[in-house]
Amino acid sequence: MTRTPNTFRPIREHWTVRALNPQVAPENLREAIAAGIPATVPGEVTLDLVAAGLIDEPFDGDNETRQQWIGDVDWQFETTFAWHDAGATRHDLVALGLDTVASLAINGQPIGHAENYHRSYRWDARAALREGENTLTVTFASSVRESDRREQELGYWPHTEHHAFNQLRKPSYQFGWDWGIDVANAGMWRDIGIDSWSDVRLKAVRPIARVLPDGTGALDVTVEIEREGQGRVMTSSQAHAGQCPVPFRVAVKGHGADLTVVGEIEQGRDTAEISVTLPQIQLWWPVGYGDQPLYDVAVDAGDGAAEWSGRIGFRTVRVDTRADEVGRPFQIYVNDVPVHARGWNWVPVDAFLSRGDALVEPRMRDLVESNANMVRAWGGSIYESDEFYDLCDELGVMVWQDFMLACAAYPEDAGTKAEIEAEAREHITRLAPHPSLVVWNGSNENYVAYSEWGGVKQALRDDDLPSNAYGYGEKDWGDYYYSDLFPRLLSQLDSGHTVYLPSSPMSFTRFVDANKDVDGTMHIWDVWNRVDYRAYANYTPRFADEFGYQAPPAFSTLTRVVHDEKLDPFGKQMLVHQKASGGNIKLARGMRSHLTPGHIDDVSYRADGTRDWLIPTDYWSDVEDWHWACQLQQAHAIRFGVEHMRSLEPVNAGTLIWQLNDDWPVVSWAAVDYYGHRKPLWHASRDFFAPRLATIQPRLSEQEREDRSWEGNRVEPDRLALVVLNDARKPWRGVWTVERRTLSGEVLASQHFEVAMDAVSHETLWLDDAVAGFGDPANELIVAECADGSISRAVFNPAEVIDQSLDPAPLEAVVETTADGYDLTVTARSYARDVFCMVDKVDADARIDGGMVTLLPGETVTWHIRAAKGLVPEAFIAANVLRCANDLKAAAR
Repeated sequence: MTRTPNTFRPIREHWTVRALNPQVAPENLREAIAAGIPATVPGEVTLDLVAAGLIDEPFDGDNETRQQWIGDVDWQFETTFAWHDAGATRHDLVALGLDTVASLAINGQPIGHAENYHRSYRWDARAALREGENTLTVTFASSVRESDRREQELGYWPHTEHHAFNQLRKPSYQFGWDWGIDVANAGMWRDIGIDSWSDVRLKAVRPIARVLPDGTGALDVTVEIEREGQGRVMTSSQAHAGQCPVPFRVAVKGHGADLTVVGEIEQGRDTAEISVTLPQIQLWWPVGYGDQPLYDVAVDAGDGAAEWSGRIGFRTVRVDTRADEVGRPFQIYVNDVPVHARGWNWVPVDAFLSRGDALVEPRMRDLVESNANMVRAWGGSIYESDEFYDLCDELGVMVWQDFMLACAAYPEDAGTKAEIEAEAREHITRLAPHPSLVVWNGSNENYVAYSEWGGVKQALRDDDLPSNAYGYGEKDWGDYYYSDLFPRLLSQLDSGHTVYLPSSPMSFTRFVDANKDVDGTMHIWDVWNRVDYRAYANYTPRFADEFGYQAPPAFSTLTRVVHDEKLDPFGKQMLVHQKASGGNIKLARGMRSHLTPGHIDDVSYRADGTRDWLIPTDYWSDVEDWHWACQLQQAHAIRFGVEHMRSLEPVNAGTLIWQLNDDWPVVSWAAVDYYGHRKPLWHASRDFFAPRLATIQPRLSEQEREDRSWEGNRVEPDRLALVVLNDARKPWRGVWTVERRTLSGEVLASQHFEVAMDAVSHETLWLDDAVAGFGDPANELIVAECADGSISRAVFNPAEVIDQSLDPAPLEAVVETTADGYDLTVTARSYARDVFCMVDKVDADARIDGGMVTLLPGETVTWHIRAAKGLVPEAFIAANVLRCANDLKAAAR
C-alpha cells in the first residue's frame, strides 16, 4: 500500500552524528563522539556507535548496563545533500519517524520542531533550500533527561518501570520493560527527505469498504488534498488559482471488478467523498473461516501527479457484549459468523526498529503456522509497519490494535492532547483500508491501573482541584483519550468499520473491577506471578487477551549473549537477560509439584531464620536440564490454560497469549526467541490452537452445578469429559474412541462416541466411570482418538511428570542425511511424553519442522531438520539435544 508520494526523495547519504554534551559519556569516548562519527539513516545512534567500533554489541553480556549513558546525550545529526529546483512549486521537508524531541534546520535556518515518535512531520522548506549543496541538521534532546525534566515541570503521573515514559510520545518499552532492554535511543528511525510537488498533493485517502444488507459492496472513499499555496502569503490571482475545483478518480480492480468513478473537490474545499458500488463482491474472512480476497484501489487527483494506491477487503465486524447468564461476553463476529480468536500479543521485532522490517514477515509466518488467527499490537510499542498490516490482510490474521498508551496515567495538558490527537488521526487514516484490523483498543491496563493498582489514585490526588465522585480532587489521568478523543476520531474517520474498546482489560463497568473474568476482556497475571498454573481453571474468561508464562530462549541464543563463567540461573549476565522481577525465582517456584517436589508456596529457612525462596533452584544437576525444564513448564502451563479456556466455548470467545516474539535475546514469555528459534511452547500451540481441537477436561456434574450455586461454595469438578471443538464454517462428523490405558499400552477400559457437529460449534462428551476412574494414576492415562485422524488425539495425564512412572530413557532414534538437511526418526520403546529436539545446540541456524509430540509405546515420528551440511548426524540424538519430559526424572539431583 503506497504511504509516501512518488515525489518524495529520501536523504540517506553522508550523515554524521555528534554528542552535544559528551561529558556524560565515558572519558575514553568523549573526544570521538564530540568530533562526530558516520551515521546511518534510517537508523539509531546506538547502532552508529557499534559500527564505529566505540561500543560493543548492546545485546551481549551486561553491556546494557555500561551503555546507559547513550540515553543521557543530546545528539546532533547532520548531512549535506544536493538539491536542484526542477520546477515544482512546493518543496517540503518530510520526516517519517523521529526519535523523539527534535529540532530541524536547513542551512542554519530553523525548519521545524518534533515531539512525537509515533507520527510523521511535514514542513514547508522553500525559504531555506538553495540551489546546489544544502546542509540538514537534526538535533535530538536526550529522551531520558527530557522525560525527567517534564516530570519535574508538569508533575508526577504514575507509571511502571523506572523512567517517566508517559511524559513523552515515545514507545514505552524503549525505556526498558519486563522483557525489554533499556535503550532510550535517538535518531531518524524512518526516512527523512524532500517532497517536491505542484498544484495539489493527496494529504489523505481513506477508503472504507462496506457490505450492504443485500450482499453488494460499497466503497466510500474520502479524499483530502493540500493545495500548494496553503500556509503561504499569495497574490489574489494565485489565491484564486489555488482554490479551483480539483478532479479526482477512483479505480477499483480485482475479483471481477474493474471500474472507475470520477469526483471533484469543489472550489474552496479540500475534502470530498465519493461512493463506489460493486454489485458482486467476495468477502474477506479470518484464516480458517474462508478466503482473503483483496481489491486494488487507485486514486489520483489534479493532473494525475498526486497518486495513492492500496488494497481493501469487504467484511463486516461487530462485537456482542450483551449480558447473558454468565456475565457479559466479548464475542467478535465477522460477516455475522462468531469467530473464536486464537493468537498472540506482538511486541517489536527488534529493540532497534530501523532494522526490524526484515523480521516482520518471518515472525508473521510463525504466527500463522501456529494456527493463530489474531494478533494484538500492544500499546507500549508502536503502530506497526505497513508490511505488518499488509501481511495480516493477505494471511487472514485479525488485528487487535492498541493506541500507544500503556501501564500509566497520562497527562491531559494541551501539548500532550495535541500530539496524541495528531498521531491517532494519522494512524486511523493509514490503517482504515485494512480488512484485517477489527479492534481498536484505547489503552493497555490503564483502567485497571486506575481502579485497582495500589497507589495510583493516591498519586493523582490534588487538594487544589474540585472533589470528584470519590470525594477528593484528582488530576486528569488520561481518560479523556479513551472515553472522548479516540471514539470521536474513530466515528469521524473509521465510520464504524472496527470495534472500539476503551481499555484492556475491560469489564464494562467504568473504573470498577476492570479485570473481572466473566465480563469483557481479561488479563491473567496471578498465574506466573503468584500462583500455580492450575489456577487458570479457576477462571471463566470471556476473552483472555493477555496471559503468559516465561521460559529461557533457545540454548544457542542464551549462550550467545550470556557468558557467566559458570552458566547459572542466577549468574550476573543471566540476570541482565531476565527483566521480570524475581523471574528466575518464579520459574523455580512454578515447577514445584509439576517437575520438582513440593508446592509453589513452600519456603525453607536459612540458619539466621530468614526465608529462602530459592530452594529448589538447585534441583537440576545441570543448567541444560534447568533450561529444558523451564521450556517444558512454559509449554505445559499455557497448554493447560488455553485448552481450559477453549473448552468453555462459546462462553470463552478468545485467547491471546503474551507473547509471540522478543525484541532481543532474553528470558521471557515469548514463544519464538529473537533469533527465530521456536520454543516448545510454539510447537505445543500448533495443537492447542488447531481450528478443530479435542481436549479432556474436568467438569461439574449436574449435582455439583446445584451445589456450586450456593454463594461462596466452590466445588471441585467430579467428572471428566471429552470436549470437541469445531472452529470452522464446515460441519464435522466422526467417531471417537476413548481408552484408559497403562503407560505400557494395556487397554483397561474404552468408550466410543459418534459425533456430528455443526459449523462453529462444540460437543461435550461425558466419560464413563470405568474410563475416567484411575486405579493407579502414576501408571495410567486416557487417550482419545478420532477414527479418520482429522482431529489430533487428546491425551490426559492424571499425574504430573514428577509423580508419573515414566521410563527415563524411552526413545530410540536414527538420523539420515538428505539433500537439504537431515531426517530424524524417533521411536518410543515406552510411553514418551513431550518429545522435543533442540537442534540449535548442534547448529545455531538449524530449524526443525516438528516437536512436543507425545508417543505411545511403539509409535514413530519423523521430523525434517534444515541445517548446515557436513554435520555429524548423530549429534541430533545426543542426550542433551533429543529431550522428553521423561528424561527429567533422571536429570534431577
